Amino acid sequence: MARLAQTAGLTDVQQEILSTVRDFVDKEIIPVATELEHKDEYPQEIVDGLKELGLFGLMIPEEYGGLGESLLTYALCVEEIARGWMSVSGIINTHFIVAYMLKQHGTQEQKDTFLPRMALGEVRGAFSMSEPGLGSDVSAITSKGVKDGDEYVLNGQKMWLTNGGTSTLVAVLCRSDEGHPEGTAPHKSMTTFLVEKEPGFGEVRPGLTIPGKIDKMGYKGVDTTELIMDGLRIPANRVLGGTTGRGFYQMMDGVEVGRVNVAARGCGVAQRAFELGVSYAQQRHTFGKPIASHQAIQFKLAEMATKVEAAHAMMVNAARKKDSGERNDLEAGMAKYLASEYCKEVVEDAFRIHGGYGFSKEYEIERLYREAPMLLIGEGTAEIQKMIIGRRLLEEYRFQG
Repeated sequence: MARLAQTAGLTDVQQEILSTVRDFVDKEIIPVATELEHKDEYPQEIVDGLKELGLFGLMIPEEYGGLGESLLTYALCVEEIARGWMSVSGIINTHFIVAYMLKQHGTQEQKDTFLPRMALGEVRGAFSMSEPGLGSDVSAITSKGVKDGDEYVLNGQKMWLTNGGTSTLVAVLCRSDEGHPEGTAPHKSMTTFLVEKEPGFGEVRPGLTIPGKIDKMGYKGVDTTELIMDGLRIPANRVLGGTTGRGFYQMMDGVEVGRVNVAARGCGVAQRAFELGVSYAQQRHTFGKPIASHQAIQFKLAEMATKVEAAHAMMVNAARKKDSGERNDLEAGMAKYLASEYCKEVVEDAFRIHGGYGFSKEYEIERLYREAPMLLIGEGTAEIQKMIIGRRLLEEYRFQG
């Protein structure tokens, strides 16, 4: 076991789960990740392996067939998986956010219908807030759900769905003005709809089209898509929680947990970059000795390791705070901000240590260099995190003049 990024106070069960996941990553993910990533190929065999390990039900309560584990256990598993290949952690992250939202906010019928099949990985989740024209401004959503008898009719275009093609259940945030008078604050007139669909691309159910995969710089393998709703009819019992107007709060609760996950991904990618850098520095020789013996490289390794350690500690703290039932938006925002920024910096230093070879697709660091930027924008940009952190600090440290 590596010296860095250790977590104190884990139970025997947690340690056993993490050991199993790390073993799976070392044997089943790292050897094939770069080849699959360069082909932009969906890692079906890896996903099947994760199903067998029970990872799709890791945080789903035992009464629904899951393992009932904590957010901390989940985040530490995500860290391990991202260390192998960040795209795989994305495949389970959006699934997990939808399962979490169902567990926290769903009606009993919704929980009974979806959670047992989600725990087995039979139903695969995706969630959708963003739209082509709004970026981080969730309050500007234009997609709309209008009541029509016992159904809602959904229209609009959504953007940046991770698992948009492979998922079979999408939590979609739309504006719903029913019961909300004109002038109601935008965040109080949004509803989360649970949309069931067939996997694949094209028209996956009447009124719902997944056009195809968005071609990305990195974060390949996993399918990132648009979602187009044109007269999509959804029964009223598929409003998450059974009540309209709660969608914004439900989604923000899910994203808060998702930010811990993005922090965990940053930690995992940074750990892998450090491993690659420290290994290469001991094998590559210049001026008659390994480059690791040059002080300039040792300084880089020292900075990289310190950043890996600091990011991991903040991520663990944010997860434990949520598990304790406390509000953790400040800690999650800080962890996501720091881990993503440090990840980018650690990856770049490992890239520099590799010299010209870092630019070659034969070396794993090339893939990490293209993956790290996604973490700067996923689940809210660094600037959004700083806004959240700043506002919360002003609440906590209100001037008593």
